[in-house]
Amino acid sequence: MAAGLRRFEKDDAATLVMPPRELFQAYAGFVWRTLKYQSVAERDLDDLSQEVFLIIFKKLPEFEPHGSLRSWIYGISIRVAAGYRKRARHRMEVLVDETPEFRTDPSAPNEADRLSDKRQFTALIARLDEEKRAVFVLHTIENLPMAEVAEIVGVPLKTAHSRLATARKQLLEMLSKSNRSVK
Repeated sequence: MAAGLRRFEKDDAATLVMPPRELFQAYAGFVWRTLKYQSVAERDLDDLSQEVFLIIFKKLPEFEPHGSLRSWIYGISIRVAAGYRKRARHRMEVLVDETPEFRTDPSAPNEADRLSDKRQFTALIARLDEEKRAVFVLHTIENLPMAEVAEIVGVPLKTAHSRLATARKQLLEMLSKSNRSVK
């Protein structure tokens, strides 16, 4: 071992990262959005976010800082979402949010339209395969630089760029197709 360096101790991870409250505050939105774009129903997002953080706090002593904390948290979130989808399939649940009731107010059609557009876009994103969806969401929605996206998903930078381009192309095709079917 080099001078001045010591073996990474199990308890170092907790102090090396940040206090639990700060960790939660820093990553709660990221976890919630990750779960949302992994087709977790709106009604289950808070519960699954809590499940992710329970796992994070339990496994924090095992975290080895050779990669980024964000990529580690992303991996946990993806695994929790995959387990959720698997359980939902066994229960034969449809992972679609309930449609809220709107009051018919002619002066406020824009809010309903915006919500409808957002839901349509989220549904289209959910139709992407997991690899492309992850890259698209991390870069386009989370605004992460492509180098960090590539690190998080564990692929070379060029592969991440290729997946992003393909995801955009597929989304445009799906959007175009859905717009044609509406007319």
